[in-house]
Amino acid sequence: MQLTRDSHGLAALPRLNAPWVPVVVGAALWLVFELDRRTGSAPVQHLYYLPIILASLRMGPGARFVVSTIAIVLYHLANLAHFTTVYADKDIVQTLLFVVVGVVTAKLAEDGRRLRELAATDDLTGLHNLRSFEAGLAVMVRAAREAHTPLTMLVLDVDRLKALNDAHGHLAGAEAVRLVGHTLATCLGADAMACRYGGDEFAIAVANCDEARGRTIAEELCRAVNALEPVLTGVAFPVRTLSISVGLACVRDDHVWGPASSTGDLKTGEALFAAADEALYAAKKQGRNRVNALARRA
Repeated sequence: MQLTRDSHGLAALPRLNAPWVPVVVGAALWLVFELDRRTGSAPVQHLYYLPIILASLRMGPGARFVVSTIAIVLYHLANLAHFTTVYADKDIVQTLLFVVVGVVTAKLAEDGRRLRELAATDDLTGLHNLRSFEAGLAVMVRAAREAHTPLTMLVLDVDRLKALNDAHGHLAGAEAVRLVGHTLATCLGADAMACRYGGDEFAIAVANCDEARGRTIAEELCRAVNALEPVLTGVAFPVRTLSISVGLACVRDDHVWGPASSTGDLKTGEALFAAADEALYAAKKQGRNRVNALARRA
């Protein structure tokens, strides 16, 4: 399943093509070294920070130490004549700063990544939140339209959650919703994206998925949830305590996609969700713990 760390449409640092990042860092280090060797100027020496910062942002946690170490070595090689006569306090400070800049930049980048994930994540289930899901759905709609492939939406909720809340408390109900969310994450494949958009309500978009496959996925989810033996607020419940109802809608015909624009993609996603939600309402009326596909396509 697509997790929030893979979500689309979120603010992120500018990305470089990963295989070229080490090349850019290495070239920058060598360029600064040559300038430092020829000038011995402090302003030029401060340019070593640039490849250190780039490596810390884009090359993983260990890169900051490697690149900082290389910068220190190059700094000393470029100024060998100076260091044979004197090693001033400013040189010690400069050396330490190469390491500190790398550590601080990497920490800020990691904190930024975590904040972006938190901004896109439902705190109860760990799935996408509604904002993240809407952004990702627009991308999926565009990809399906351009590739002329079907896209399926599943909308589901937990059956009789109110009765569970009334009998065992809202904490038990919250744990039931969390367990259902974790079950979805476990059962869904990499081509699916799921979110919790309400108290016990979930939406799932599945790329390159027609109605028949969508029904199979939905039925598998129903069986997986129904097979759980949940432990809620420390109390063990039997199998079939929890169940879900699922509404399904699929869009696949070219004339349905509408105009090729971000607004058109958003409207298509909204229509697909509304159709699946209508199918969910019908499934509830039919007796719950079942899958219902809308007779007409979105």
